[in-house]
Amino acid sequence: MLNKFRLWKKSTTSSTLRDKINEIKELPVPEHVAIIMDGNGRWAKKRALPRIAGHHEGMKVVRKTTMLANDLGVKTLTLYAFSTENWKRPKNEVEYIMKLPAEFLGTFLPELVKNNVQVKMMGYKDQLPVHTLRAIEKAIEETKNNNGLVLNFALNYGSRAEILDAVKLVLNDSKNGILKEADLNEEVFSSYLMTSDFADPDLLIRTSGEIRLSNFMLWQLAYSELWFTEVLWPDFNEEHLLEAIEVFQKRQRRFGGI
Repeated sequence: MLNKFRLWKKSTTSSTLRDKINEIKELPVPEHVAIIMDGNGRWAKKRALPRIAGHHEGMKVVRKTTMLANDLGVKTLTLYAFSTENWKRPKNEVEYIMKLPAEFLGTFLPELVKNNVQVKMMGYKDQLPVHTLRAIEKAIEETKNNNGLVLNFALNYGSRAEILDAVKLVLNDSKNGILKEADLNEEVFSSYLMTSDFADPDLLIRTSGEIRLSNFMLWQLAYSELWFTEVLWPDFNEEHLLEAIEVFQKRQRRFGGI
């Protein structure tokens, strides 16, 4: 009897989720969703587990979130996986995080290919371990012909460094006569950033209750809608993503106008 109840409950939950997905798809869905995946360490600490256990659990959430975003018709999903400041964390934790791309993509890559998802990465590659970079580059290569959702990992990424590097490129092009000062505007400057291939995020989600940007896409988030939740990343589920998008759909975006 208990097993029958569990099956019924699972079926009912699945049906309710599908109804909510269909309802949300009737309205404009954000084209670019960016997520600061925060709270892995605190999730583990609450359970008296090592911090790396939280990162491992959070990896599973990436899969579910990606598949739902793809189902909803989101065009780009950018995940803040590791910042330029995260190198300050304990060595064993950093080493474990750097192993996750190979583990995640080693398991998940066939599903990404099957679902027409394209993998990309923004960040500073030269500081990444060889095994980390190899896993990312393999995924990028094997999904380069896909034209569905872009799953963009922000790995060893920092927005201030990105902006400074963009300024240096602008100055260099100006010095060499490639770019005239009169031609420099926001659109042109954006083309010098790591996100030049993407539209700016429509929606930023941050988990864990922290209310700050943490050096993430500072230029690109100028007019993004922000949604913060107390939920720790390993506990973030499909319902939470749908809630964030539902809130986004109810907001009026004025971009500085009336």
